[in-house]
Amino acid sequence: MSTVVPWLRERSELGVAALLLASGLLVLADVALAPRSGNAADPLGPNAVPILLGVLLLVLAALLTVDVLRGGHGEAEAGEDVDLAVPADKRTVLILAGVIVATAALIPLLGWPIAGTVLFWGATYALGSRAFPRDLLIAAGVSLTTWLVFDALLGVDLPGGPLMGLI
Repeated sequence: MSTVVPWLRERSELGVAALLLASGLLVLADVALAPRSGNAADPLGPNAVPILLGVLLLVLAALLTVDVLRGGHGEAEAGEDVDLAVPADKRTVLILAGVIVATAALIPLLGWPIAGTVLFWGATYALGSRAFPRDLLIAAGVSLTTWLVFDALLGVDLPGGPLMGLI
């Protein structure tokens, strides 16, 4: 056991290969278990893309495994302007996570325009902006614009909440 752990630590990319393998097998299993729908007008059927994706994931897993076992490894990222010695800002991450959870909870209650405003304004606040009126107006504009584009132009039904009757 003591010789296996260092060997695996030096080849940690095998974990990514295992994840690719599991993903490919999951996609192919899902396709195999999906109900079939026969349509003469569509010779490929709805399973062509998932099968291709599953096979490509398996091929990538195999190629990565071979590369790692031959001594290849990923280079550590330099991190552009990120100081890797500084710990993560947990407060910012927690605020962003809270904003995302709040948005998910608010969408069914208040609709996308209001929940999206909370999302965009909360993200700007969490990332350090303190220009409250400006950020709130921009967040509301972005949220309303995305709702209008998706709901009215693209036909994707986003809940409008109280604004539903206005448009």
